[in-house]
Amino acid sequence: MLPPPRQADSSEVPVLDLANLDDPEGKKRLADELREACLGLGFFYIVNHGVPVDKNRAVFKATKRYFALPEEERMKDVVDDKYRRGFLPMGKPGEGRPDVKESYEISVDLPESDPDVQLGRLLHGPNRWPAAHPWLRQAAEPYFQETMALAHRLLRLFALSLDLREDTFIEMCEKPMMHMRLLHYPPQEPATADDVFGAHPHTDFGMLTILNQDPIGGLEVQTRGGEWVSAPYIEDSFVINIGDLFKMWTNDLYVSTPHRVLNRTGRERFSIPTFLSLDYDTIISCLPTCVGDGAKYPPIRSGDYLTEKLHI
Repeated sequence: MLPPPRQADSSEVPVLDLANLDDPEGKKRLADELREACLGLGFFYIVNHGVPVDKNRAVFKATKRYFALPEEERMKDVVDDKYRRGFLPMGKPGEGRPDVKESYEISVDLPESDPDVQLGRLLHGPNRWPAAHPWLRQAAEPYFQETMALAHRLLRLFALSLDLREDTFIEMCEKPMMHMRLLHYPPQEPATADDVFGAHPHTDFGMLTILNQDPIGGLEVQTRGGEWVSAPYIEDSFVINIGDLFKMWTNDLYVSTPHRVLNRTGRERFSIPTFLSLDYDTIISCLPTCVGDGAKYPPIRSGDYLTEKLHI
């Protein structure tokens, strides 16, 4: 089996305190800290983030309750191909080594009459909720809205970190391509094959990810030097990482970082990542403060890029 990695220290995965976000000087310091984090590993923690503790606890409680249901009950809500919402079981045998995880998929809830839903655009559509278990929706929807508000706060900081107007990204966030996964990692044997992962090594495709993880741990991040380090659990924090779209937008200034999940504990693990990309028609092209010696990537619409990457 793969050897356990060492635990990352605060110089590698820094902790940003958002308590002073409403103070102009505090916001500037935070933007500078965020920039340093993105120039470094591309992962960082945030605390005092504004998401209420009760909503955080409620969504984890509901997630655990849902995945405790019999699988045949969860299969009634199996994810649909059209809108990609609902229960997503683990990969089937014969598809290579699947990730040892299952999830419930949620996005921005849009009616079928919405013009972008009518166009069949990626991640645009109505959510799917288990009718027999309304408590899942009652916990997940308020939490989703809180992470949306948090994403807006972070987008303002990201803009300032790049010497842009504070509302630069907010203007492109009227109908964001935002997707949340309630994830369950079943227990694995501590001694397991080297190619069996809760989540295989990867970078995220979108702009940024807000990860809420439980105390079990398991998230591992690859440093710029190629070493895998363990990202420790910090109570009442979120882990933030940048994705491939931000890498393209910043002309490789902010580089997305490979990460993986290895559940070495023999216990269940739960986490809730929220993936944010801006409006479908947002043109991803080199930002004016990141041009340097010239743009490395041709312009592309955010939605087209994600559709291509997700093979839809």
